[in-house]
Amino acid sequence: MKAATQVIRKVLVTEKSTRLTQAENKYLFHVDARATKSDIRRAVEELFNVHVVGVNTMVRGGKKKRERTPNFGRTSDWKRAVVTLKAGDSIPLQ
Repeated sequence: MKAATQVIRKVLVTEKSTRLTQAENKYLFHVDARATKSDIRRAVEELFNVHVVGVNTMVRGGKKKRERTPNFGRTSDWKRAVVTLKAGDSIPLQ
C-alpha cells in the first residue's frame, strides 16, 4: 500500500466536477495510475475524514502534442477517479 498522498495527486475542479459535486455528491480526483479502487477509497477517507460510498475509475488517454517540428509527441496517460461520498459528507475545495 502507498501513502495516501501518493495515491491522490490532486482534486480536479472543472465544470463537470462542480456539477457532479452539487447534484450527486461526487468528487473527481487525478490519481496514481497503479492505484486500485480500494487504495483510492482508503486514501480519500484518510485525507479528508469522510465516508466513501463508491469509487469509479477511468484511464484517460494522453493527447498528441506537436512542437515546432513535423514529429508528434504524446502526453502521458492518466487515471481519474470519481468518488461518491455518503450523504451529508463533503470535501472543502478552498
